[in-house]
Amino acid sequence: MLAVFDKSVAKCPDALAQNPQNESLPALEDKFLATYFSSVHPGSVVINLASAGFMAYSSDRQTPLLPRLFAVVDGIFCLFEGHIQNVAHLKQQYGLNKTANEVIIVIEAYRTLRDRGPYPADQVVRDIQGKFAFVLFDIASNNAFVASDADGSVPFFWGTDADGHLVLSTDGEVVKQGCGKTFAPFPKGCFYTSSGGLRSYEHPVNELKAVPRVDSSGEVCGLTFKVDAESRKGNTGMPRVGSDANWSQNY
Repeated sequence: MLAVFDKSVAKCPDALAQNPQNESLPALEDKFLATYFSSVHPGSVVINLASAGFMAYSSDRQTPLLPRLFAVVDGIFCLFEGHIQNVAHLKQQYGLNKTANEVIIVIEAYRTLRDRGPYPADQVVRDIQGKFAFVLFDIASNNAFVASDADGSVPFFWGTDADGHLVLSTDGEVVKQGCGKTFAPFPKGCFYTSSGGLRSYEHPVNELKAVPRVDSSGEVCGLTFKVDAESRKGNTGMPRVGSDANWSQNY
């Protein structure tokens, strides 16, 4: 799967974008990265998100244990790869019918955050048990919501292109094509939102620090983000708001 978000929608962490050896390309220009993704993944589908960017997915080379899913419900688009172990519990928690699959569960979890707050986002992601990575975009609020499981079981990568747009994919080579030296694994046990940036859902009270990655040739190649055990956020709670308020504007 692949998602590219315009920098007005999803601003990547400053540390990820400020790589002095960056060799990235404009991922959205002339549909460059979407075309490349389609060329290496037969039968791919590209979903145009207008000025927000695009999503793309393909069933090519997926494994039965970590299937790829896509769904759109009421303007909420979601790409999901992996397997959720506690599906039955989450269906009951969110009032879903028996036919709901993993991607529908993620959409409903997000909608619960958005419409039925207050809920801490880190708790909602932590409730999802299994091997997963997902990318969600809410067209109504222009908000992106991205997460990876605590063990990093699904290969998941991100980076920034030449124009500062955020690129996310389970195909590392695709991210390298668009992001050059900013290419890096998405931090395991973390989630990203347009309004709140990158956070750890395993350690929500701690800050994340960027650590340079070094490739086999000894060159700096992107960054990893790790929990800083010695730092604590000043305000980790989600503000209590009315049920009609959008959580993404307050978190």
